[in-house]
Amino acid sequence: MLLKFEQMEPLGAWFAERLAEVVNSEADRLAADVVVPVPLQRERERERGYNQAALLSKPLAKRLRLPHKAGLLVRTRPRPDKQVLSVEERWESVRGAFATRPDSRVDNLRVLLVDDVLTTGATLDACARALREAGTKSVIGLTVARALRNPLPGAREW
Repeated sequence: MLLKFEQMEPLGAWFAERLAEVVNSEADRLAADVVVPVPLQRERERERGYNQAALLSKPLAKRLRLPHKAGLLVRTRPRPDKQVLSVEERWESVRGAFATRPDSRVDNLRVLLVDDVLTTGATLDACARALREAGTKSVIGLTVARALRNPLPGAREW
């Protein structure tokens, strides 16, 4: 939550270091040409002042010595205002909600797509589809956390 709502850049750098360790330990399977954060809608990024996925992707790209392309992917449709979405609503809300910029050159690129939390996989799937449709060779999704759909009894939900 600190990364998502408090712009904790040192925390982003720490997580990026862990992600770099994973990527380097699986270099054959996770080879990439570029690092791309999952984009926020403009209003949300303006309101928050930053994109939490970019707090991870930028230091990750630096550690991996890869280009960081924050503007490669854009969100074309805002997320619904509803705070809690069902699995079906999540998938529907992001279907077709991302695209590459018209002037982007992505042919045959291997993309590391970075987000903070994986909940259902819908966002990463929608972003990967947009990148693949634009001509990327491959897309590998990386996150630092996974949300549990059915928390353990007694676990606190944030």
